[in-house]
Amino acid sequence: MTNITRRLAEASLLLCLAVPAQALELSLPPGTRLMAETVTDPGSYAVPLGPWREETGVPVTRAEGRVARQAWRIDASDLTSLQILAPLREQVTKAGYEILFDCASARCGGFDFRFGTEVMPAPEMYVDLTSFRFLAARGPEGDYLTLLVSRSNAAGYVQIIRAGAALPEDTAATPVAAPAAVDPADLGARLEAQGHVVLRDLRFESGASTLGGAEVASLDALAQYLRENPSRRILFVGHTDAVGSLEANTALSRLRAAEAVSYLRNKGVPAGQIGSDGVGYLAPVATNLTQDGREANRRVEAVLISTE
Repeated sequence: MTNITRRLAEASLLLCLAVPAQALELSLPPGTRLMAETVTDPGSYAVPLGPWREETGVPVTRAEGRVARQAWRIDASDLTSLQILAPLREQVTKAGYEILFDCASARCGGFDFRFGTEVMPAPEMYVDLTSFRFLAARGPEGDYLTLLVSRSNAAGYVQIIRAGAALPEDTAATPVAAPAAVDPADLGARLEAQGHVVLRDLRFESGASTLGGAEVASLDALAQYLRENPSRRILFVGHTDAVGSLEANTALSRLRAAEAVSYLRNKGVPAGQIGSDGVGYLAPVATNLTQDGREANRRVEAVLISTE
């Protein structure tokens, strides 16, 4: 039995996971890096096929043969777990895979599903018990593929497990290029073309309004953009989900936006170039009836307000 664990440098992700009949290439956004990888040959993997039930637990089918496990991190991602999984699902189905099971958080079984299925250990893989997505599929050659997607306050995480006798020895993925950091030129171009940008890497704990001491890539990029463009002004606008009163959410959204201003002030950005406000839950971008919708609504946006 061979067990290989590797940590690779930051890279944008191109997964070349081949099966004998047809190559399967899965792509994730720039800024993705491989955190850990293990390959067991021969090995076995209990593939989840349905949600956790109190009576039965998590129903599984056992795949035997070569098993490749990978954990990927998407740094400074502004994507929700659904936005990460959706294009992967599309690529999987286009490659001829049959979707066996597809669920989100509570519909998977929540806490019990998470601890009833195989997950690579933290910190390489992180799972928010209230906001994750899972997909299981069977390939044309009888192999199995599962995807587990979640995110922390600062990044997205994807676990990919491939299992089955049909997998060749070179199943393990290799990143092919250095990752793209948050490019100030790109961020500035988006601001000037769209008038606003959602800063998804500004992540706050529920009810909290502080960023802590961590570096925030999008704010660093904005600081550089503003230093290079002294005539530009930005207003940070905080948004919340609809849990709680409008008064409380408006106050919280303003505090979160003000935190972005404080961050840029500490980076040397003049006070005259930045401001903040908050509108609570009055400007949703998704439904507040679902966990994913509420997650998308909790955000800070940078709005370009220069008229010059």
